[in-house]
Amino acid sequence: MAENAEELPPREAMEFDVVIVGAGPAGLATAIRLRQLAAETGNEVSVVVIEKGSEVGAHILSGAVIDPIGLDTLMPDWREKGCPLTTQVTEDKFYYLGPAGEIRLPNIAMPPFMNNHGNYIGSLGSVCRWLGEQAAEMGVEIYPGFAAAEVLYDDKGAVVGVATGDMGIGKDGEPTDSYTRGMELRGRYTIISEGARGSLAKQLIARFKLSEGHEPQKYGLGLKELWEVAPDRHKPGLIQHTFGWPLDNKTGGGSFLYHYGENLVSVGFVLHLNYQNPYLSPYEEFQRFKTHPAIAETFAGGKRIAYGARAITEGGWQSIPTLAFPGGVLTGCSAGLVNVPRIKGSHNAILSGVHAAEAAFAALQAGRSHDVLEGYESAVREGPVGRDLKRVRNVKPYWSKYGTFAGIALGGLDMWLNTIIPGVGLGNTAKHGKADHAATGRADRFKPIAYPKPDGVLTFDRLTNLSFSATNHEENQPAHLKVADLALQAKSELGEFAGPSNRYCPAGVYEWVDADGGGKRFQINAQNCVHCKTCDIKDPNQNINWTVPEGGGGPNYPGM
Repeated sequence: MAENAEELPPREAMEFDVVIVGAGPAGLATAIRLRQLAAETGNEVSVVVIEKGSEVGAHILSGAVIDPIGLDTLMPDWREKGCPLTTQVTEDKFYYLGPAGEIRLPNIAMPPFMNNHGNYIGSLGSVCRWLGEQAAEMGVEIYPGFAAAEVLYDDKGAVVGVATGDMGIGKDGEPTDSYTRGMELRGRYTIISEGARGSLAKQLIARFKLSEGHEPQKYGLGLKELWEVAPDRHKPGLIQHTFGWPLDNKTGGGSFLYHYGENLVSVGFVLHLNYQNPYLSPYEEFQRFKTHPAIAETFAGGKRIAYGARAITEGGWQSIPTLAFPGGVLTGCSAGLVNVPRIKGSHNAILSGVHAAEAAFAALQAGRSHDVLEGYESAVREGPVGRDLKRVRNVKPYWSKYGTFAGIALGGLDMWLNTIIPGVGLGNTAKHGKADHAATGRADRFKPIAYPKPDGVLTFDRLTNLSFSATNHEENQPAHLKVADLALQAKSELGEFAGPSNRYCPAGVYEWVDADGGGKRFQINAQNCVHCKTCDIKDPNQNINWTVPEGGGGPNYPGM
């Protein structure tokens, strides 16, 4: 804004014992467990959850096949209480796809912990909405539509809360008639549960050097459509996973189809963001995947009813940063707790929330505040979350280093050995190497990819699909996607890498358009943003910084 900070009206402040940023499974589990502990001991603990989405669940997107260990730990009677998770896995299929055919891998080839029987298929967004209701009934204050834009520190550098973004700032950076100053939410402890590549988590990791001594975080881009299929094509409880076509051996990724509910099928495609070819478009690869004969038949006579995309943390065990810092902790995908080969993270997110709540509650009872919750760090690393991630720690780096065929075979051997000697496997912990943005190759080393045109029935263009994400932003606000150096963007992102932002973004946010007087101009259609954070991760120069827009903006995923 043009005004100096001293000319702004002061923020109002609210005080809590614990402030939680993000109403996903980790944040809501933290809130619920805190209130459970308060009720069990007869002590009062004030808890607030703020959520940038317009409602709880609005920004939640996942497959999702859910391991119930998290819910069983948090709320053992979740089934009786009406949690919207009712379809159990009945059949589990895994395929390698070629251009025209497929080979089914026998289930017996998979390590036992890869078995999905006993897991549930459903909408993680709906589960979070239900968890939000449970938390509210227990006395948790939940404020959707408020984006945490700033971390607050005391004079010793400890985190003492967060501030929400100012509302009603125009594109020119000046206050409009609807201008409202943000709120300060101060707490004795602050729990960061923003999801993958959260803007506050990124700042905290840098400020407290939480990634030092750990491998760089790795990411995938997950794209998903929800379909209502013809009744004769629906097989409740069936899950299918594939790898191979349309990706080559050097490009990591795979797909899922999950049948659940009333004729619903979730179809998704995950592409590892360490791909090299700057001409590759994850979105177009997803659309092409659906045309495979083994996949397309599921959708004959059906209709697509929702679309979305989000980044997924894939670094696993060796990429988990230091989790506790003065005044708070990282949980869930902010901590990078996704199990990549199992394609699951919500169970670990919930468990991390339980651990965060128990560590914070113990500290509060001891009269502490704004210090380091060391007990949380050890609980995550030495408990069920750590055991879950440690036994699959080499799958992702082997896949990246040796390619799909050799990498999956070597990773599978390591997982099998982990069933014999838990946590040991082949006896090593492989390194990831460079960050995803550094894997992008120069355009002159690759050939452009010609993708087929969408047919509007099975395959769709990005902007048409975007309309099925219910994405909306207040247009008269500064762009929340910040380009540090536009000259560098033109010289390098366009000149050296052929403008991959136009392809890696799943929502058509970035375009290189003809500029007045010649040349190209970088156009940012920020209103399209689905908050997936891919640009923040994959820009080859790390020249784009994703920040929060006004609270309530972004997608509004129905049942995703």
